[in-house]
Amino acid sequence: MRERKGVEVSIAAADAAAMADIDLVAAYPITPQTHIVEHLSELVASGELDAQYIAVESEHSAMSVCCGSSAVGARTFTCTSSQGLALMNEIVFLTASLRLPIVMITANRSLSGPLSIWNDHSDVMSVRDCGWIQIFAENGQDVFDQVLFCFRVAENPEVSLPVMLNIDGFALTHVIEPVEYWNKEDVKKFLPDFEPVNRLNPDDPITLGALAMPDIFTEIKKAQDQALINSKTEILKAWQEIGEITGRFYKPVETYKAEGAKILFLTMGSIGETVSIAIDELRDKGEDVGLLKLRLWRPFPFEELFEEIRNAKEIIVIDRAVSFGGPGGPVASEIRSALYGRNNMPQISSYICGLAGRDVIPEDYISIYHRVKEDQQKELRLNNSIYYGVRE
Repeated sequence: MRERKGVEVSIAAADAAAMADIDLVAAYPITPQTHIVEHLSELVASGELDAQYIAVESEHSAMSVCCGSSAVGARTFTCTSSQGLALMNEIVFLTASLRLPIVMITANRSLSGPLSIWNDHSDVMSVRDCGWIQIFAENGQDVFDQVLFCFRVAENPEVSLPVMLNIDGFALTHVIEPVEYWNKEDVKKFLPDFEPVNRLNPDDPITLGALAMPDIFTEIKKAQDQALINSKTEILKAWQEIGEITGRFYKPVETYKAEGAKILFLTMGSIGETVSIAIDELRDKGEDVGLLKLRLWRPFPFEELFEEIRNAKEIIVIDRAVSFGGPGGPVASEIRSALYGRNNMPQISSYICGLAGRDVIPEDYISIYHRVKEDQQKELRLNNSIYYGVRE
């Protein structure tokens, strides 16, 4: 019998990392991720978790320490957010290039300026192309399960890549939700001991991250890109195994009342549950609308997206970040690019909502739906984003 309890999502995330039997945590406190690593430090200090906890002087140092730890074969975990992710940016790119299977939670928060501690997706969008596997969680149970998933996929010898788990700051990190904890036996069955593909060892010297001259650099980057693309096979296997253990089957693109719908919302992260309330209300009034929830951000789930939008006439993409001067929000731009040139491509509407934690409630999404439906009748299409709810 698995234990189900009400717990702060940050604490559940830390407990999942502890159940993964991590060897090292290196982190620097930044709101709203602090509760995760703070709880891990308590578990280490009390002796409940046999691991090294290194309190570093910056996020740049945190990822640097994690690289050294992972390179010698230690199961390694860290967290960050917003400006912390920006500060560790140099090493984030290096981590993927070195194929180091580090797991990091990004508690998503606005990038300054102006200064904000609240949630949106501007931080993760700044590292869209860093080479990490990147996924988004929707609720507390999701977070717990995905922490274990991240280690399973990252350390798979067929993958050996870092994995970033994105969870919405405050909207998830600081709320209490019912979470079912795995049994130790389930964790042991799902997550084998870490056996690194390459390990730094003075008795068997190897080089990681050496200089690459121009005549081989492109081939290296092509190989890195292919490794990320190929990781999808193991991602799907790991989610299937989670389903077999827990009954919760995760997918790269998940749906809610989307079968046959002509208009689809597309979301990432916790707002999917808010939009689903709007979908229920619209469906009750006879509206033909559904929801797509993009869980897998990198590698991008092209096939699954194509399958789910095959009958749609319109996709309303809800972005929580700005692509300044660009052709819409960053997610909307990706969706347009993915679908470009396909027969019967649906129209894409780009809405930017909820920046820096501004409340967007179900009634707002209902309003967006009706606005898009009215635009359909007018046959009006714009390539830029609409900032929803901006005060004049």
